[in-house]
Amino acid sequence: MNIEETIAVIAELPISTQVLLPSLTGYKRPYDKIDSLVSGGYLQQLRRGIYVAGAKIKTPHPELFLLANHLYGPSYVTAESALSYWGLIPEKVIRVTSVTTRKSKLFKTHLGNFYYFHIPQQGYIIGLCQVQLSNQQTVIMASPEKALCDLIVQTRGLNLRTVRQTMRFLEEDIRFDTRALRTMNEVLIADCVSHCPKSNSLLVLSKTIQSYAETMAGYV
Repeated sequence: MNIEETIAVIAELPISTQVLLPSLTGYKRPYDKIDSLVSGGYLQQLRRGIYVAGAKIKTPHPELFLLANHLYGPSYVTAESALSYWGLIPEKVIRVTSVTTRKSKLFKTHLGNFYYFHIPQQGYIIGLCQVQLSNQQTVIMASPEKALCDLIVQTRGLNLRTVRQTMRFLEEDIRFDTRALRTMNEVLIADCVSHCPKSNSLLVLSKTIQSYAETMAGYV
């Protein structure tokens, strides 16, 4: 199997230099061969050491969420990106937003933009899910509750103080499907209050969820 065929086999995944090198042992200058694969349309470079299959490879390519997990880690997809995936906001999100324990960073690539914002380790580990996008593609993503908390944390200038203000933010600013508030995991939200930044705003979110559930229960 030549290197082009090898790329086709693994095209549904991000491709690292370390994955490519064992197939290039027959070349005196394997890194020059990688450069020629890029210029020939068999590979596209996202950043140093990370590639995806190029336009000449016709087999399925990796989803943006999977690329986000691999571009900068440890990280998981969250905020608007995860909320859109879960069907809780109507907008299709162009930029993929992730959380990392490393410093905040923005990657601009030919496939799209990937933004990562920092959260301390104790807040990072709450509410993570493994989501299977295809047989070969499994991504780490925030649960709906954690994605909403992360969105509040990363939105500059947003300080929630009242239930009314919070409902306005949900309904008007992000057009959140408030029906989902009835089934949100309040224990997970409480963990975010205890361990994530903007604890006061997240506490108001928790009170808003409780208030909404109580209000809707009155209509049953």
